[in-house]
Amino acid sequence: MNRLFVVNKPIFRTSNGYMRYVKRKYSTKKVGFSGTLDPFATGCLIVATGQYTKLFQYLNKTPKSYKATLWLGANSPSLDIEQIDSIKETGAFKEQVIKDALASLQGELTYYPPKFCAKKINGKRAYELARQGEEVALKTITSTIYDIRLINYNHPFVHFEAKVSEGTYIRSLGALLADKLGVDGTLSSLHRIHEGQFYYDNEKALDPFTHLAIPSNIYTGEESYLELGKKLSIDYFNTKEDGIYLIETLNFFSIIEIHNQEVIYRFNRIPKFEENECTASKPMQK
Repeated sequence: MNRLFVVNKPIFRTSNGYMRYVKRKYSTKKVGFSGTLDPFATGCLIVATGQYTKLFQYLNKTPKSYKATLWLGANSPSLDIEQIDSIKETGAFKEQVIKDALASLQGELTYYPPKFCAKKINGKRAYELARQGEEVALKTITSTIYDIRLINYNHPFVHFEAKVSEGTYIRSLGALLADKLGVDGTLSSLHRIHEGQFYYDNEKALDPFTHLAIPSNIYTGEESYLELGKKLSIDYFNTKEDGIYLIETLNFFSIIEIHNQEVIYRFNRIPKFEENECTASKPMQK
């Protein structure tokens, strides 16, 4: 079964662990997801089954929007509620001070990712090293904060919403906000609202070929050559410039790359989306 959809990941479930539930629900063995959510985070998680798992890298998944709550005075090495080691009382702030601090984070932002993250250091995940008490040396990354605004402030909790580029760490964004305010702070909740045009909609099956971030090209040669994976000549393509393109035949889609006048298959014979083949299975207990 080939299916692309969005699940609403519950709190205190790893993204990987939640896939076991998805496999059972849809009676399939091949399941993948894009954009890991931390265990304490909830919300939009893009999931695919079958051959559609090959398409994650080509999907249009930006910008992303999140709702988060920063707990002022709480400290956690993981920057979330899973490892809080101290809580200090802090004085309340004027709401405008918080709004100004949030506004100062908008734009291009360079910062360090959380030590408890999935980035690899010498072949090991950073969070594995951090949990073992080893030193974690991460390089800075740059993200774009397209918009960030205060939703509500009920001391010591700052509720805010942010629209960001792919790869942004909202836990780090919360830590930067706490630094701006001159206090300890950690995220106590995090909810991903959407990724690009991907929203949670009761796990409705989606047509992946309307969500790709790559241009289409037209192949004018024999469709059988393309569907059988035979070597293709650049002469039969409308667009001949270097790049990655989506190609459509009567029954299939293919993704090809043109490089130095050569045509290379990225993925071939991906069945077209048929809504009647992507109906949801019966509900299961989570």
